[in-house]
Amino acid sequence: MKLIENYIYEVTRRLPEQNREDIALELRSTIEDMLPDDYDEKEVKAVLTKLGNPAILASEYRDQPMYLIGPRYFDLYVTLLKMIIPIAVVVSLIALVADYLIGYSGDKTVADIVTAVISTGIGTFLEVGIQVFFWITVVFAIIERADKGKEGHPLTTKLRKWTPDDLKDIALVHKKKAITSFEVFGSLLWIAIWATVYFNAEHLIRVYRGGEGAHNFVAPVFNQHVLLDYWPIIFIVIGLEVALTIYKLIKRQWTRELALCNTGLELLVLIVFAIILINPNVFNQEFINYMSNLLTTSANQFETGLVGGGIACLILVAVLNIYEGFRKARI
Repeated sequence: MKLIENYIYEVTRRLPEQNREDIALELRSTIEDMLPDDYDEKEVKAVLTKLGNPAILASEYRDQPMYLIGPRYFDLYVTLLKMIIPIAVVVSLIALVADYLIGYSGDKTVADIVTAVISTGIGTFLEVGIQVFFWITVVFAIIERADKGKEGHPLTTKLRKWTPDDLKDIALVHKKKAITSFEVFGSLLWIAIWATVYFNAEHLIRVYRGGEGAHNFVAPVFNQHVLLDYWPIIFIVIGLEVALTIYKLIKRQWTRELALCNTGLELLVLIVFAIILINPNVFNQEFINYMSNLLTTSANQFETGLVGGGIACLILVAVLNIYEGFRKARI
C-alpha cells in the first residue's frame, strides 16, 4: 500500500544512506506484524499513527535528539547563561568606561563622555550578550550529542543526578532580603566608575563657562596630585568594596554578619573621604576663586561650605546604606 511505502520513505530519507535498506526492511516487517491479514486503509492509518511522526521515529533510529538542548542539560544550561552573561556584560562595560575615562584628553565635557558611553554601551551590551549566548549554546549542543549515556534524568548544577540530599544545600531566601545579580554587578560597575573618576579627577571634574555657543574651560575642581597622595588607602578601599561585593554574591541574601561588614566598610569610606575633603589643598584654588566670585562670597566661606556639604552628603549616604543593610538583615 502506498501509505506504508511513503511512511517508510519518510523515515529512511532522514537516515544515513548505508543504513536505509536494512531499516526499511525492519520497519516494513514491523508494520506488517501490527496489521491483520486482510487490512484496509483505516487500519494502516491506525498503525502508522501508533508508530508516530516519521521524523521522530527516524531520530530514534539515529539515536540523536531532535532538540538543541534537551532536558538532561537544560537546567544547567540556563543557570550558566544567567550567571555568565551578566558577568561578561559588566566586565565589558567596565572596560568600556575605563577606556573612555583613562583616555580622556580634556577636549570633551563629562556630558559628552556619558552620552558616548551610553550609546556605545548599548551596542556592547547586545554584542557581548549575543556572543556569550551563542558560544554557550554551541558548547551544550555538542555535549548533548556527544553524551552517549542512556540515562534520561536531568543533571543538577553539580553534574549529577538529583537526590534529596541536594535539598540540604538550599537556603530559603526571603524576597525582600535577597541580593540580586543586578545589584552585585551594578556595585562592581559603580566601583569601576568612581575609581576611574578619582584617579582622573583633574580631567573629568571641571568647571566650564558658557559663552557664544561654546563651553570655555575655567579650572579643574580638584588638585590631582593631592588626590594621588592617598592612593594606598584608596586601593585598600577599592579592594574591600570588591571583596564585600563578592561576599554578597556568595551569600545571596542580607545577614547580620553581612550588615556588620557593610557598616565597617561604610564607616571606613566616610572617614577616608572626609580626611581627603578637609585637606586644605584638595580643591584647586582657581576653582575656589571663580566660584566664590560667581556666588559673591569669600573664598574661605565657599570652601568651608563645600567641605561641610560634601561631608554631610557622605554621612547621609553612609547612614542610609547602613540602615538599609540592617533592615534587610532583620527580615
